[in-house]
Parts: sequence; C-alpha cells; structure tokens
Amino acid sequence: MKTTKGVKKYNRKIPLDLECGITITTEVIGGKWKSCLLDDLSTGPKRPSELHRAYPAASPRVLDQKLKEMEAHGIIRKVIYPELPPRSEYFITDLGKSLLPVLRAMKKWGETYRPDFEKALKD
Repeated sequence: MKTTKGVKKYNRKIPLDLECGITITTEVIGGKWKSCLLDDLSTGPKRPSELHRAYPAASPRVLDQKLKEMEAHGIIRKVIYPELPPRSEYFITDLGKSLLPVLRAMKKWGETYRPDFEKALKD
C-alpha cells in the first residue's frame, strides 16, 4: 500500500485502464459521495463541518477520505488558515469546474429517469 498526499493507494488487482476516458472519469468522480460533494462545492467554499452536516448518511471518515481523494486528483483544494482555532475550507479548482457540465448532465438524466427508476424498484 502506497500513500500520496495522505491518500492511501491500494495496489489494484486489475490495473486502471488509462485508455478509456469513462474509466478515468469514474475514478475521479465515481462512488456514492464524490459527485455530490463536487456539486456542493460548486456553489462556493465549504468548511468540512458544513459538508458533514449536508450528508448525515455518510460517516465523517468516508467523507474525509473522499475529500482527500478528490484533492489528490486536483479537482478540489483544501486551504488551512493559520489562526486559532485552526479553520479550513474546501474549494473547487478550475479542473473541478470543468467537470460541472458532466455532473449537470448526470443530474438531468437522473431526474428524467427517476419515475422509471422508482417504478422498477416497486416491481
């Protein structure tokens, strides 16, 4: 196991396919919380506690891990202010902003598909 910028990197059994753009995109924003966090940060900087309150179903450990992964990918950055008590905020980067059209398209598709999805869950 390697660490990069505080993010634990596990050796993959199956190597990441860097030839496929979809694979790279899902690596960067895939999973249950990354897209939501990025969407939340698109409205402005947020403190870690604000993000934790916004997603009570996620454990703080998981959110912190996802934020570190996103920071390692360069789509967000964390600023720690040198004051007492210490204060930090997360910001979306220009690279992260370039993903917003993708997120908005995913959100629109999900909203359009919602009735069919709800129906499929009932069946």
